[in-house]
Amino acid sequence: MKILHTADIHLKEFEDERWKTLIKLIDIGKEQKIDIFIIAGDLFDKNYNAEILRPKIRSLFSNTTFKIIIIPGNHDSNSYTSDMYFGEDVTVLIDLQKPFEYEGLNIWGMPFEQIDSEDVLKKLHSLHGKLNDEKTNILLYHGELLDAFYSRKDFGDEGEEQYMPLKLSYFKDLNIKYVLSGHFHSNFDIRILENGGYFVYPGSPISITKREVGQRKVNIFEVGEPPQEHLLDSPFYEQILIEIDPYNDINPIEIVENRLENAHPEAKIIFTIRGYINSEKINITEDELHKKLKNLLKNKLIEEHFELKDISNILEDDLFKSFKSKLERTEFDEKKKKQIINLAIKAIIGARS
Repeated sequence: MKILHTADIHLKEFEDERWKTLIKLIDIGKEQKIDIFIIAGDLFDKNYNAEILRPKIRSLFSNTTFKIIIIPGNHDSNSYTSDMYFGEDVTVLIDLQKPFEYEGLNIWGMPFEQIDSEDVLKKLHSLHGKLNDEKTNILLYHGELLDAFYSRKDFGDEGEEQYMPLKLSYFKDLNIKYVLSGHFHSNFDIRILENGGYFVYPGSPISITKREVGQRKVNIFEVGEPPQEHLLDSPFYEQILIEIDPYNDINPIEIVENRLENAHPEAKIIFTIRGYINSEKINITEDELHKKLKNLLKNKLIEEHFELKDISNILEDDLFKSFKSKLERTEFDEKKKKQIINLAIKAIIGARS
């Protein structure tokens, strides 16, 4: 029995990047011959997006060769009612007490509610006596794990409010093998339960905010085996930081070109270049360099931080050259010498300004 687990797609528009990512996930499910496709909350960004997109979802979610199980998240908590039809292979779990039963599995859904951790604990322990020992019990959950040191920003643009918080200890006496979760956007994260089971956040399958950097993933696993990361070719943000040494003979353009060669084709670049250049040595001005870099990055650039300064007038100053020559004769290691040089440069720039 093979399961694909994702969450936090946040659909907004038909045929936009998020929609195309969902299509990729459906295709991956078919290629991987999965039996169940799980979306652990926030399939839609807003409830009205669900209303608009539902006819298209019905078509996409029909004739997939696998079952699709969804729980409501905090963004789409009112998008699912008992009379709404999302496709012939789709089950929406809106009642914790009514699991989806399928070939040795009981899949329980804890839809999002605005409740505190004490109420979450009570709800979980209402399953005592209902978790069949002869079946593999899986819980779908959308909220915040308190055990981990997550930043508030790791959950998307949610502000400071906590969403259905729980702790791993809540599962201590429950026969639950997998807690397949959503709401944590940043990256794929697995925690081991005391009973030997797994708590899994797959991260968002497409970057929703600029804080979600790095190639995205989903969780694909065989029931009875550990969760497994599966890399996606979906759009994501990538931070590139390049620091330029004015004593390096390599032209900054060449350095950037070499770095971009390894960039993923779906990466959207948040680009920072900083440091100092010697325009006399590389035969290019600050302005010319900036224009060339923008042209080089024009198809990938999302955000740019150009923090380079031309310090050729400092580097060619006789007093500075004398200071550098004396520093070279000291017993400091190269790292320390570079730090001292940078401090000297900053001091001269400050004095001249």
